Amino acid sequence: MIRETPEINAGSMADIAFLLLIFFLVTTTMDVDSGIVRKLPPPLPANAPEPPKVNKRNIFTVLINSHDQLLVNGKIGNLDYLRKDVKNFLTPHVPNNPKFPETKQIDIDYIGKYDQSKGIVSMQNDRGTSYKTYIAVQNELAAAVRELRDELSRQYFGMDFKELLKTDKDKAKAIQKAIPMSISEAEPANFGGNK
Repeated sequence: MIRETPEINAGSMADIAFLLLIFFLVTTTMDVDSGIVRKLPPPLPANAPEPPKVNKRNIFTVLINSHDQLLVNGKIGNLDYLRKDVKNFLTPHVPNNPKFPETKQIDIDYIGKYDQSKGIVSMQNDRGTSYKTYIAVQNELAAAVRELRDELSRQYFGMDFKELLKTDKDKAKAIQKAIPMSISEAEPANFGGNK
């Protein structure tokens, strides 16, 4: 006599697999990419005029080679001093001093007449630059502008720029007009050799 094995009911197997799938989707965490929040300008139309020429004294150059070394205005630089150097460069100084950028006097609501720096920070990295160094340099450049905005905001409105953004958008725009985010980034190049 041959004994038959009873069939296993597999009807609920799909339900169990579906529940396990949902469980893993709900409990799994995803890594969030870190990066730089920056609004890029729109692409230029084909018939756009050439950009205006910029006076050499108005440009603060930061180059990063493939070995993550900085060259700041033609001299070997250090990430520890970059923020201070950028702040000093972008702070309006005596208008005719050739060691610093030119300034232009503008009239700003809530502030009045203000000598705005024409300084531009130009950054370029090598294609072999590490992402960590690239982000660190970008953070220092942006932090220099944030600190200048904080100082001006405290001087005129008695609070940091971040707080001013939350409480009064018009006054925050006045600070942004006085100290624009004048950081220019050139396309990566190969100027530092390969790692």
